[in-house]
Order: sequence, then C-alpha cells, then structure tokens
Amino acid sequence: MKIILTNEVSGLGNAGDVVEVKDGYARNYLLPRGFAIRWTKGGEKDVEQIRRARKIREIATIEQANEIKGRIEGLTVRLKVRAGDQGRLFGSVTPADIASAVKAAGGPDVDKRRIELGSPIKTLGSHQVTVRLHPEVVAKVGVEVGAA
Repeated sequence: MKIILTNEVSGLGNAGDVVEVKDGYARNYLLPRGFAIRWTKGGEKDVEQIRRARKIREIATIEQANEIKGRIEGLTVRLKVRAGDQGRLFGSVTPADIASAVKAAGGPDVDKRRIELGSPIKTLGSHQVTVRLHPEVVAKVGVEVGAA
C-alpha cells in the first residue's frame, strides 16, 4: 500500500515522504495512529504542505543541533505535579510537559515529538529523557519531578 507519512516514523521515513508498506502495517498501525494517510493523486498537494511545515520545525544542520544540545544539556528541568503519599503520580509526565518545562527553564523551543521517554514517568525523583534533535544528534536531559 502506498502511503504519505504525516509524522517521522523510525526506520521508515520522515513526514511528507511517500512510501510503500505492507497493507496490514498501514491499516493496523500507521493509519489509526495518525502517522500516515493514504496516498491519492489529490494527496500530492498535502505532501508539499507537510514538507513545508517540517522544514519550518526542522533543525537544519548538525552544528545547529550540537549548539542546541549544549544549551539543553546544561539545564536542570523541574516539574511540579500532583502525587500521592508513596511518591506515585496521579497520571504521568508527558513529552508536552517536558517541552514546556524546558522552555520555562530558559532553554530553546523543543518539539514535543522529538522527546523520547523510555517508559512513562509515573514517580517522583530524577529521570533521564532523550531529545532527538537531528538524526545524528541526541541530547540527554535531566528531569526533576517534585510534588506540587
């Protein structure tokens, strides 16, 4: 099945790429999660729009990514969330929460889609989060989760 990616998918491509995948993979995984749309002749117009939006968000060079990495890794990001007596959170910390906390701590704007959580953050304390700034540049951010 021919599809147009709307988000970056590891091992498959970036937003705006037209790729050929197995029908079941597209139908059961990519399309329901909004990672892709079906390819049509009219969809070619969408590809150009998706590529333009990606170009605006994208970090262009490795040097620029390394500069942002230095700024991010120098930060201490603190989040205040509601938690129970044993230190378990009511809910979890999301990539959007981390992106806004980085901005509030004086860091650069980070796209929430670039923040990778190994597992959901559901406890108080220190956690390590990775931010994929460029295909070759990954930054590690320390996140301190405290009770509100």
